Amino acid sequence: MGGLDYQEIISIVQHEIEQTSYKGYPTELYEPMNYMIQLGGKRLRPVTTLLAAQLFSEEVSKALPAAKAIEVFHNFTLIHDDIMDKAPLRRGKETVHEKWDDNIAILSGDTLLIEVYNHFLEGNYKNIAEILKVFNQIAIEVCEGQQLDMNFEKREDVTIDEYINMIRLKTSVLVGGAFKIGALVANASESDATLIYEFGENLGIAFQLKDDYLDCFGDPEKFGKQVGGDILSNKKTFMMLKALEMDTTGELKKSIYQNEFNAKKKIDFVKSLYKKLKVDELAFDLMEAYYRKAIQSLNKIESPQFSKNKIIQFAEDLMQRAS
Repeated sequence: MGGLDYQEIISIVQHEIEQTSYKGYPTELYEPMNYMIQLGGKRLRPVTTLLAAQLFSEEVSKALPAAKAIEVFHNFTLIHDDIMDKAPLRRGKETVHEKWDDNIAILSGDTLLIEVYNHFLEGNYKNIAEILKVFNQIAIEVCEGQQLDMNFEKREDVTIDEYINMIRLKTSVLVGGAFKIGALVANASESDATLIYEFGENLGIAFQLKDDYLDCFGDPEKFGKQVGGDILSNKKTFMMLKALEMDTTGELKKSIYQNEFNAKKKIDFVKSLYKKLKVDELAFDLMEAYYRKAIQSLNKIESPQFSKNKIIQFAEDLMQRAS
């Protein structure tokens, strides 16, 4: 399996996930688990695990159990996030709690989390304790990020540094951790495992900043979500926080706290203000700064450049989506 590009790795991951099935009684517990796993998605995180493994070893298939574990954990978080957000849809289909109910969704999500450890154990990794220590830290930090995100909904004094730390915890530590676990499976050195984690963490922050930008200025057909959703929900993104900091008229703050408003007018007003204050450009500058930091860490890794180029191609395609 050595020398694969990430498109080939995506196919391998998709096949592996499609073969994953949980069976048991009562069926109400296991059906939602299979439903969630088979909903689809980009499978970015397990792909990163295999890409990292390939960077340090030709035995890429050895990382498949770990990659599957990472994807199952991600889906566990989505089930619980959807309950907290009261989200009706996930990937265009009913969320687990909508299709069944909250209690079933909680229990099925909890069982998925336990299955994560079974998948790690399938790999028979000699350094399983080290791998699980990394995974457990990631899992805790993802929960910390989710709690911060919910806290920010009730706060008016969120700073940009706090926001960056929140998306680091909620989104990018899992990307970094997926890369690092792939490296550990391939017996990379401690320094290289740390560098690939830094690469993934900074790439994850850049990815989320781009996602926030696209939520406002993306092509809805390419982006796959409602454009302006963050504006309507008053989500404290980098652009929102920067605009609040720069807006001397107070009009933006006023629009945030209006109970009754026309959705289209609100989105158009905020987008025009972002353009006027050039916070969209500042968001791109910050995104590119984190992307450069990511590449700097990758370049320090002792590995053939052609192997690193496969990861760079993956990162570039990720950042150029729906631009």
